[in-house]
Amino acid sequence: MSTTTPFAHFEWMIAWRYLRAKRREGGVSVMTWISLIGIMLAVFALIATLAVRTGFRVEFTNTILGANAHATVYVSPHLNEQGQAVDTFNNFDKVAESLRIVPGVERAAPIVNRQLMASANGRNSGVQVFGQRYEDVLGIPLLVKPETQLGNLKNFNKGVAIGVGVARELNLTLGDKITLISPNGVKTAFGTSPRVGSYEVIYIFGVGRWDIDKTRVYMPLTEAQTFFNRDGVVDEFEVMISDPDKVDELAGVLALVTGPNSLVWTWKDASGGFLRALEMEDNIMFIILSILVLIASMNIVSGLIMLVKNKGRDVGILRTMGLTQGSILRVFFICGASIGLVGTALGVILGCLFAIYIDPIFGFVNTIAGGGVWDPSTRLLSHLPAKLEFGDVMSAVSLSLGLSFGITYFPARRAARMNPVEALRYE
Repeated sequence: MSTTTPFAHFEWMIAWRYLRAKRREGGVSVMTWISLIGIMLAVFALIATLAVRTGFRVEFTNTILGANAHATVYVSPHLNEQGQAVDTFNNFDKVAESLRIVPGVERAAPIVNRQLMASANGRNSGVQVFGQRYEDVLGIPLLVKPETQLGNLKNFNKGVAIGVGVARELNLTLGDKITLISPNGVKTAFGTSPRVGSYEVIYIFGVGRWDIDKTRVYMPLTEAQTFFNRDGVVDEFEVMISDPDKVDELAGVLALVTGPNSLVWTWKDASGGFLRALEMEDNIMFIILSILVLIASMNIVSGLIMLVKNKGRDVGILRTMGLTQGSILRVFFICGASIGLVGTALGVILGCLFAIYIDPIFGFVNTIAGGGVWDPSTRLLSHLPAKLEFGDVMSAVSLSLGLSFGITYFPARRAARMNPVEALRYE
């Protein structure tokens, strides 16, 4: 007996006829549609989840690295030769220059950093003040090009720049005065008198991360030194490096360059734990959704088992006509694999469209729900992010097709091993 070419045209033709079940075999047709829709929805859910998780990771990383230092060098409190407590840097310009010449360092900015109370229009709010030079402020990407902005950063030396959350909390706009109150003020015979300063708001920024927009205030370094009684000294240095992922490798060098009492706090120390937790959650979600794809794929098995049972007589006839076990196996394999392939393709299309148009889709859902579905104060981001990556899409496609093809083999093999005599005995 001559062998046929695998996946010959007649095998595809027979498989296509079997998928188009007649009315009396309506159960097979229903199972085919259920299997296809199940695979489509499972792949759609997997791609949508992968896109959102990637968007979260990228958005958080970008806001962390775009509005914060990659590494902060500060002084561990210690006693100097005169027995005085020291927690600041003097000769900070020289130290900053030493940091800038370290290979891999792109920016080293001396800053005064303090937390205090801000007041305006009868309202109060806690803020974090960063005193920096104008040229150093220009090195903060999300401050120069934020999501939203009001005013001109070129006027930085004439006032202060505040986050949009601070402006909203204190009901401020451009040209208004913001009052900063520091509890560490002037010591008098009657105790410590708070230090108070009033500054004009010249720039309002929104980087898209709630905890930054709600607390940040930037002011000129000289003003901050005067206000916080830090004349001639700074609290710390903000360091930006070319490859933020290698910040741990440079931490020791940065501490060595700035002196024996220096310590380094990196962005991974501040947010690495959160990112690792996010990555762990991503892996768990992938496993859970993989089970969903597996369950959807099992519908293909149910449909094929019904198909094999209904087509037992046809299988017996085809075998007596000369079709080999391999041909029968491939016919039923094509039936199951086609369902998985079409369902996967439709799921990929839906998942990609969801990721691309997530903002209008989520806006519609938020409107239907009456608003409040997304709370930036809880999730720290101003919108739901999504980012399609080729690797994520291929992971979903590989998983879906792998499961669909794999589980299709077993009912197809059962059909191929069917004894034609037994199949036709009662016909």
